[in-house]
Amino acid sequence: MRLEPFRGGRAMNDIIFAGKHFLTYVVNRHQHKGWELVYCTSDNGRFLFKDQELGYSEGDIVVIPPDTPHENISESGFTNIHLHVDDATLAFRTPTLIRDDANQSILHLFSDAYFIYCGDPERKDMLLSAYGNLIVRYMTAYQSAVHPQNRIVEDIEQSIVQNYANANYELDELLRGMPYSYDYLCKLFRKEVGMTPNRYLANIRMQTAAEMLSSGHNEGSITDIAHLCGFRDPLYFSRMFKKKYNVSPKEYYRQRLAERQGQQEN
Repeated sequence: MRLEPFRGGRAMNDIIFAGKHFLTYVVNRHQHKGWELVYCTSDNGRFLFKDQELGYSEGDIVVIPPDTPHENISESGFTNIHLHVDDATLAFRTPTLIRDDANQSILHLFSDAYFIYCGDPERKDMLLSAYGNLIVRYMTAYQSAVHPQNRIVEDIEQSIVQNYANANYELDELLRGMPYSYDYLCKLFRKEVGMTPNRYLANIRMQTAAEMLSSGHNEGSITDIAHLCGFRDPLYFSRMFKKKYNVSPKEYYRQRLAERQGQQEN
């Protein structure tokens, strides 16, 4: 039996496209709604943006934020692997160049993601979600090493990560209890993380819930998953989940279950 992969809603950091440029000299100006990550696999070139130019060579990754017009040119020609990532939890505000390590760790991830994308459609959704999360974590680790996070933002983020599963956690109370204005803290957090503290908390809760439903946790019990992700009211959780993923938690669970069963049959 062949099942159509689930398309009703996606988690954060999902790879929605993976492609390759074989020997290429020019890619005309264009832009994407989501993030684009480009790994140069040979030779060199330049990315041209509105107010910025980034030269790159083999082993470099160019991180391009959403809705950023760009073109790619090279006198000698270049090859690359390029990924489009949906709703990435990246905080880069401008196009950024990242250098792979000596073991080519990021290249291996890009190559695997490309072959998975071009492979069995029954398996790729779940695998690409996992690879997307891993690649984004590499990018985030680079950002943290080069641009150390503000200590205030770091404290807020740590509090959210430690307490998101607690339904009694009051993020606004934490923010208002700090020796800075509430608006200042929200703007500072958004500048460094790319979203407000409350949205960051909501995203962590939603992503955790989606991962639990995908894995079949507790047979998809909506009440249990809601409580484990910091929601007192399962009905409110269901409304928020549907708003983000365009399907109810129960339907999300059923579709993912059908995918897993289809993989087992194949």
